[in-house]
Amino acid sequence: MLRASAAVLALSVFATPALAQDAADEADAQAPGEIVVTAQKRSESLQSVPVAVSVLSGESLSEAARPSIESATQMVPSLNFLKSGTTLNQTIFLRGVGTATFSIAGEPSVSTVVDGVVYARSGEAFSDLVDVAQIEVLRGPQGTLFGKNASAGVINITTQMPKNELGGTVEASYFDRNEVRVKGSVNLPMGESLAGRFSAFYGSYDGNIRNVTTNEWVNGYKHWGARAQFLYDPSDDLRIYVAADYYKNDDDCCADIIATAPLTGAGVPTTSLAFAVLPNQDGAKTRAVAQNLVTATKEEGWGVSAQADIGLGDHTLTSITAYRGWDNTEIRDGDWLDKAYVGFAQLHDSGPQTSNTFSQELRITSPGDTALSYVVGAYYSRAYSERTFTRNVTQCTAATGAPTNVLIPCGSVNANPSTFPSGTATFGSTFNNFALFGQATFKLSDAARIIGGLRYTHDKLSVFHSRNTTLAGPGIQPSFPVTTTGTGAPAAPFTAETSNDNLSGKAVFQMDFSDDVMGYASYARGYKGPAYNVFYNLTATGTNVIEPETSDSFEIGLKNTLLDGALTFNIAGFYAKYKNFQANNPDLVAGVVVTRFTNAGTISTRGIEMDLNWRAGRNTNIMAGLALTDAHVNQFKVAPGAAASAIIPSGTKLGYAPTWKGSMGIDHRIETGSFADITLGTTMNFQSKQLSLFSPNDVQRLLGTIPAYALVNLSVGLVSPDDKWKITAQVRNLFDKAYPAAIINGGVSGSYRYQIPRDADRYWGVSARYSF
Repeated sequence: MLRASAAVLALSVFATPALAQDAADEADAQAPGEIVVTAQKRSESLQSVPVAVSVLSGESLSEAARPSIESATQMVPSLNFLKSGTTLNQTIFLRGVGTATFSIAGEPSVSTVVDGVVYARSGEAFSDLVDVAQIEVLRGPQGTLFGKNASAGVINITTQMPKNELGGTVEASYFDRNEVRVKGSVNLPMGESLAGRFSAFYGSYDGNIRNVTTNEWVNGYKHWGARAQFLYDPSDDLRIYVAADYYKNDDDCCADIIATAPLTGAGVPTTSLAFAVLPNQDGAKTRAVAQNLVTATKEEGWGVSAQADIGLGDHTLTSITAYRGWDNTEIRDGDWLDKAYVGFAQLHDSGPQTSNTFSQELRITSPGDTALSYVVGAYYSRAYSERTFTRNVTQCTAATGAPTNVLIPCGSVNANPSTFPSGTATFGSTFNNFALFGQATFKLSDAARIIGGLRYTHDKLSVFHSRNTTLAGPGIQPSFPVTTTGTGAPAAPFTAETSNDNLSGKAVFQMDFSDDVMGYASYARGYKGPAYNVFYNLTATGTNVIEPETSDSFEIGLKNTLLDGALTFNIAGFYAKYKNFQANNPDLVAGVVVTRFTNAGTISTRGIEMDLNWRAGRNTNIMAGLALTDAHVNQFKVAPGAAASAIIPSGTKLGYAPTWKGSMGIDHRIETGSFADITLGTTMNFQSKQLSLFSPNDVQRLLGTIPAYALVNLSVGLVSPDDKWKITAQVRNLFDKAYPAAIINGGVSGSYRYQIPRDADRYWGVSARYSF
């Protein structure tokens, strides 16, 4: 199946990673169409558990444009993605809710978990996903068992686990515009009870945007990495899983294209001398930039983790210990021109960030076949990040007697000597999180169950910031903390600290109406911890604490298993209200109205989600998903002295929350009786218009709206009857539909900037896989 959606007990997502492959193997033996998940040492059908979940198989992900969370958004209607110039600033949205901020002291609303290890920063999860068994997308607040970063949902990723048998897979792909991907994995028995699995990958791509200044393709990548996993399984009462991974990404991505003509604040076309040196603007079809600094992201990540599952009578004690490092360097051309000109300053950024996270989880799980079953545990994490961000500006004025209405380069005879504003800020944050949690299921009868859970959380957040400005200028504030001259190194950095305690939880009533139909109703209290707005240009007006964000979520669902298990149809309705929503909004600080990351106010999201999976025949699979989402502002706070036009109006749609979004896929295999069978596949996804610029300005919202679009992909392949080898050719974006992944204001002379993804053009590719 390309995708399966159903409900799953929240505790089941803590399934031991080592058991995930066992679940997949067991699923193969089930009735057609049945999806099996593992909760500790028991397997359950997704159809029997009450939380909305979408499941992507590792195979369907590997066949995507690029195996990543960004690609997964095309297959999960409730999942959306904010693409940015660097992975550091990209954001995941579920049911229209996510947190977009440049602050180093703000946290995501959607948690990412890989083999039981929580990633503290969403940017860590945007690299290639290789050797993945499955991805579970849990929709709605999941904080009871996953913690504070799960106020909108969870992306739970499980990799393929070691087996005690020799085998492996090698795969190579070539795509249009010189994109190459190679990956492989090998499974090695290392003793009677010990197995190892080793995987590696490499990928490179020239890019889809032409930089006419450097005469090269940009928005490409070069990625490589490796993972080693070991599974020691000597008895039913002991299982130890150890993993280590490393990856390195070198991307000349992602440059903003100037997609519109120069515009006034009212959105009316105007003129600008700078556009004489810019490529032609053609909206989402624009494929060229003119920049003398190649926007790039250099990223390095690694981690080690160990999980032990120990039998204590009929209970299981699980310990997960992990340490991860993540370094990300952003290099950015922030003027979008080929050089500095009179009236158009050159702005170049460089911002290396280092991060590390330690986490420890302990939990005890009871047997699942009793009247009362439960899981209780404790969790601790410490996430540290530090960034050194430098901005260099070159600016000049026209010399006396210089011609008018002419674009004058700085450094030319018609320009006065240039000045060079510059500043470097060092800032960081430390998140300490401790939690106690528990969840229990009580069987009222063979058909009815109630589920309850609580989580106590203690958060402690500390931050620091120091900016050394040599000369203030465009985009560069004076030194902070302030100095007597506004320049030079401050005597001491700004520091602040806050803490918070929270109790969140959930309650569920579940009823089996028949062997094939299950319904549920649930309530969940969500929580996201405190934050600070710590970024490069921090000033005294932005140093206050951003209070925790809370939510109340209600959900009802119905799960139907039909045609002897060959077809599942699930429907869920939801409503959630978020208070103290953390977003950019005007605020009054020290008597001055400023726009910054703060507690903006109240939002809500409601909607209906439907999922269908049908094994229509022995060799035919059909899947479809549809989400109707209404996510909007209820009421944002009005800062005293702020104009009404400075507040995002009530009823405004949230960013990256299309009203309609859906997907459909069909796979068919023709058994030829010869050396190879034929595979045919098509996928389609569509979405209605969505807001990219979440702004109080109605003109910016209008021009910052991504129009509706639909994408169709086709594939045809040859596969051996025993599935040992497979060759696949595919065409993505068959009808060559151009679209932006993000729209940003503030371009040259009031123009708008677009982010153009790989899938915004039609392209082809060929893949070959061999298993042994």
